[in-house]
Amino acid sequence: MRHRKAGFKLNRTTAHRTAMLRNLAASLFEHGQVVTTLQKAKAVQPFVEKIVTKAKRGDMHARRQVIATLGRDRNAFAWRYLPANATEEERQRHQEVSEQAEQFFDLPPAEQTQRNRYGELRSAPKLVRHIFENVAPRFADRQGGYTRIVKLARHRLGDAGELVLLQFVGAEEGPEIGASTSSRRQKADRRAKYFDKIKANVKAPAELVAANAAPAAPEAEASEESGEAES
Repeated sequence: MRHRKAGFKLNRTTAHRTAMLRNLAASLFEHGQVVTTLQKAKAVQPFVEKIVTKAKRGDMHARRQVIATLGRDRNAFAWRYLPANATEEERQRHQEVSEQAEQFFDLPPAEQTQRNRYGELRSAPKLVRHIFENVAPRFADRQGGYTRIVKLARHRLGDAGELVLLQFVGAEEGPEIGASTSSRRQKADRRAKYFDKIKANVKAPAELVAANAAPAAPEAEASEESGEAES
């Protein structure tokens, strides 16, 4: 029995699970948000929170602890490189991804990411430096709770795993979240608007009485005239 055994095993070995958490955390620090399953999001959330808490200290010991947690000081933002012969679709996709990440933190200049003629990565910004300089200062006045999990109401093809959006707080108006009003509020507003429209078309009782009495007067006059003619 797994009594008092905290954490998620995720049907993986220790090495596989550790590598998965590190890769998910690196993607989150690069893009500001990632789409994953609910179980993986719950597993990586405390992993990321502890890294941000250590980075907020900003000293050398904290930097070494973060490097040990991530396994190494890996290169980041390889996707920032855009070749000169890129198609229009690739350029548009690159711009969309960059704008999405810029909602959460400042990005390193694209010129820092370079590749050789074979497509191999030559130079790129370091992930730990990005965490300490761009991510941690955003939460200097926040005591924990740096991330949130938003359910997307859709499932992964194949195994129907529940998909969620794991993102840093502070950019709630992102493309995945949409409008500021909730769906329940939007539905209630539509109902109220429809009710007002019906109410405007419904006549008051006094108007109905007047409308019904108006045609009766000509009929009474016509009956009186016909009676006089017969007499």
